[in-house]
Amino acid sequence: MDRINRIDRKLAYKGSILDIYSDTIKTPDGKICYYDHIHHPGAAAVIPVLDDGRVLLVKQYRNSLDRFTLEIPAGGIEQTEDSMQAAARELEEETGYKSDNIAHFISVVTAVAFCNEIVDIYLATNLIKTCQHLDPEEYINVEAFSLDELYDMIFSGIIQDSKTISAVMAYMEYKRHTI
Repeated sequence: MDRINRIDRKLAYKGSILDIYSDTIKTPDGKICYYDHIHHPGAAAVIPVLDDGRVLLVKQYRNSLDRFTLEIPAGGIEQTEDSMQAAARELEEETGYKSDNIAHFISVVTAVAFCNEIVDIYLATNLIKTCQHLDPEEYINVEAFSLDELYDMIFSGIIQDSKTISAVMAYMEYKRHTI
């Protein structure tokens, strides 16, 4: 395949968690076209599995959708931590559980057409109850669901978050092959 070259990138907006750029692209046949690009520093998420096999999800308001969503716990990676530390921090902050058994599971790119956000997703078992440490603007409820319930909620459209769907479906397949 012939090379496509980015010949310019201009910052259009600098936000608190993302930057938006206007890119100028030269196609193999010499045409010039323009793309929007959103730079995101990355995030970490976790699939928290209780001893009884149920998975914890967080129910929280998402401004971009103007509604509450059900998601696996997730958040940005701070400058002083790696993605595993971020996943462990988000687990306890959002759910009030910590884990002594957390391991990388999968990574997903959330919106390949216009954003470079990569979410490293971890699997956490051996959960230990602590307490939530929510940010002042966070209002999160924690709910536990069986894999069958999660499957039904994905295919009925109740769960639409891409990282959560990817994580749950991968975890279901993982469980199917490890039993």
